[in-house]
Amino acid sequence: MIVRTRERIEAVEWGNGLSYRFILEADNMGFTVCHTVVRAGTKSQLAYRRHLEACYCIGGRGWVQTADGSQSWELRPGVLYALDQHDAHFLIAAPESDLELVSIFNPPLIGPERHNLDSAEFSEY
Repeated sequence: MIVRTRERIEAVEWGNGLSYRFILEADNMGFTVCHTVVRAGTKSQLAYRRHLEACYCIGGRGWVQTADGSQSWELRPGVLYALDQHDAHFLIAAPESDLELVSIFNPPLIGPERHNLDSAEFSEY
C-alpha cells in the first residue's frame, strides 16, 4: 500500500506553478497522480505527445482552451477535462487566485519533468 501526504512531497516547479507528484513511474501503478497548482494570472501553452491527461478542478478558477482558440471551457471546482487525443491546449488561471487540479497521467511521469514555456512552440513532455 502506498500512503503519501502533500506535506512530505517535494514540489516540482513545472513552469507556471507547482506539481506535487504523488504516484510516479517507479511506483508501478501504470499512471501518475499529481496535485497541480497553476499560478494566478498565468497562461500555459501545453501539449503531451507521450501522455494522456485528465484534470479535475478542486480549487480556484480558470479555462482550458483549444490550441487554435476556437473553444474554451471554464474550470471551477467539480469540472474535469481530459486530453484524450494528446490535444495541444492553453491552460489559463484566473487572475484572482491559483487554479488547483488533480492531474492524472498515463503512462506515468518519471518525476522531474518540467515545461519550457519560453518557446513559441507548445511545451510537452
